[in-house]
Amino acid sequence: MQRCLVTGANRGLGLAFVTQLLERGARVLACCRNPSEAKVLDALAAAHGERLAIHALDVADPAAIDALPQAVARHLQRVDLLVNNAGVLVSGERFGNVAAESLAMSFAVNASAPLLITQALAPLLALGNKPRVLCITSQIGSIAQATSFRTISYAMSKAALNMAVKRLAAELAPRGILMLTVHPGWVKTEMGGKGATLAPVDSAHALLGLIGNATIEDAGKFLAYDGAELPW
Repeated sequence: MQRCLVTGANRGLGLAFVTQLLERGARVLACCRNPSEAKVLDALAAAHGERLAIHALDVADPAAIDALPQAVARHLQRVDLLVNNAGVLVSGERFGNVAAESLAMSFAVNASAPLLITQALAPLLALGNKPRVLCITSQIGSIAQATSFRTISYAMSKAALNMAVKRLAAELAPRGILMLTVHPGWVKTEMGGKGATLAPVDSAHALLGLIGNATIEDAGKFLAYDGAELPW
């Protein structure tokens, strides 16, 4: 039975990951900031019993990350797949109205948290069966493709995440832990907005296929959900 942890698991793409992993027979620790509001996760837990546990995790809180390995060890014992999915996008940013608080929050959630969570769970990943880490980034984080100033906090923080994954992949590959950073497409979620073109279920299915079929030679790559390699 695959042992999996998903952050940002209460809605959108994160919820699609949890649902599909449960359908595949996995044991899942679903992490979200406010479990009391995660009604769909509650229903999944009722349907799947002990294979799903819901854990309160504010990824911007270093103390919560420090305490995470204990909860993971209790429910999963090891980690075969870590999905760093939690993210934040500050809408409406244009030159002249960028706030320091927006930058700080974006970097804490989008860049620092995946690095710190992966670091904290590395010993449990090392116990895993073909352990893998999937970090959800964005094509907007590509420096080579940058053409405008919009959503600058999100873009900068995702570029930083890409660097973190590249470095983490080099560190963890010798331990047998494979990492990818993947653009999920323009997904129909609260973050993606009404104009998005890809259903969360389809994006999650594609991403699980990518990480499942990846080899150690793919470690640290920046990929799109369809497998295309993206420019840094």
